[in-house]
Amino acid sequence: MRIPLTKYGIRELVLFGIPCVTGIGLSLVLLPWIAPIPIFFLAFLFNFFRDPNRHTPQGAGLIIAPADGTVSHIVPVFEDNYLKCDTTKISIFMSVLNVHVNRVPVHGRVEFIKHTKGKFLDARDDECFSSNENNLMGLSIMGSSTKIAVKQIAGKIAKRIVCACKTGDVFEQGQRFGMIKFGSRVEVFVPNSVKLDVMVRVGEKVTAGKTILGRIHN
Repeated sequence: MRIPLTKYGIRELVLFGIPCVTGIGLSLVLLPWIAPIPIFFLAFLFNFFRDPNRHTPQGAGLIIAPADGTVSHIVPVFEDNYLKCDTTKISIFMSVLNVHVNRVPVHGRVEFIKHTKGKFLDARDDECFSSNENNLMGLSIMGSSTKIAVKQIAGKIAKRIVCACKTGDVFEQGQRFGMIKFGSRVEVFVPNSVKLDVMVRVGEKVTAGKTILGRIHN
């Protein structure tokens, strides 16, 4: 059975996968009782960098989950980098067991990208919102005057954010745009100037490219 793996993890798959495979081969020949250890690490590697194909719901005004995980916050905040206005923020916490490939929540054009260096606090820590290393992407929804923002936040284990896009790029809803490696958080900001019907609740499990977070009405 073929395991779909993300192109964003090729470096890690080669760097860590080769030693695991070598370790499995040597242990099976020399010390069979050790074999489960490299097998476990190889399985973890494949599990973390898996990238399943998904059918994304399409529809005007739909905001699709950009990440797998658990909704941790639905709160009002002022977004001061791109939107520069009061917004509703929906935060998704990703554990190391979740698929970590991130997907664009709307059909939109990238207008803004800002990478901010910072700390690597646990992604469950409330301070991580403002202190952790992060990448903010601003999107203008095609066929609409509405803009939203998506923030990738590094966690305690996650040390690398991948945002494989540039300003001017146009993404389809649910299209892959990057990932955060080894546990993290992704947030969506929607301006209060548009009506947002939130369709998830705190504690709910969501799936990137599939779960509808909400619907906006101009």
